[in-house]
Amino acid sequence: MTHPSPHAAHDHGAHPAHAPEHDTDGQAELLDLDAEVLAEHTASITAWLPVAADPRHIVDLGCGTGAGTLALLTRFPRAVVTAVDTSADHLQRLRHKAGAAGLADRVHTLEADLDRAWPELGTPELVWASASMHHMADPDRTLRQVHDTLAPNGLFAVVELAGFPRFLPENAPADRPGLEERCHTALDRHHAEQVPHRGADWGPKLTAAGFTVEGERVVTVNIGPPHTEAVGRYALGSLTRIRGGVAETLPAEDLAALDRLLDTESPHSILRRDDLTVRTERTVWAARRP
Repeated sequence: MTHPSPHAAHDHGAHPAHAPEHDTDGQAELLDLDAEVLAEHTASITAWLPVAADPRHIVDLGCGTGAGTLALLTRFPRAVVTAVDTSADHLQRLRHKAGAAGLADRVHTLEADLDRAWPELGTPELVWASASMHHMADPDRTLRQVHDTLAPNGLFAVVELAGFPRFLPENAPADRPGLEERCHTALDRHHAEQVPHRGADWGPKLTAAGFTVEGERVVTVNIGPPHTEAVGRYALGSLTRIRGGVAETLPAEDLAALDRLLDTESPHSILRRDDLTVRTERTVWAARRP
């Protein structure tokens, strides 16, 4: 993820694409759950990438806690990844994961704010940006920087998520049908103001920056039920972060119903449900530097 923060709100270039708080521990845990639950879909994206030859140097922009980095290392066994993020905590988690997987010597981490001075990244053959481009203050500038950084004929993969996943059946909870959809609608209004590039069509932007777009793909996610324990925690973390962005605008009845779901001690807790699914989409653009 990422991020998302599924779309957790993150610092620029740091996370999946989700919510507004800045609690680093909660965000990192959500990124880890995103990576675990959506691992198969991330692997399918890396397998689809139109690479002419296995890259030796890859850059992961806004790597979060490492979902993309580890998937790329698996997909390209001779590659070294430079993982870039604004969060020292996220990078530390990534280094721990890489060490546990025996991949420490193939990961170089770099703490950097990509909205400021562009770091020295060498000349990678592949640059990966998952759920990070829409957090850039000036994404067109970032696209030009990536273009100039890539090796000739190098590939840039942009992955964007369709916001937080949906988890609940449409008629749940029974006393507040449509609650989850209303939460997403409220969060979309918040993001329209705070994250204006979320949901952008990156194809024309990539072309304007000098890339040749070689492919675009929509990956549909629809997992379970039955679901794993991780899905329950993923739903809990996602809806908790959504609550942080919509609490002031949600009707009192909806907020009370949401809080019942988020109360882990309650018999109505989302962790006790057996009807959860994970429903979302990812869109991928593969663009080549001529």
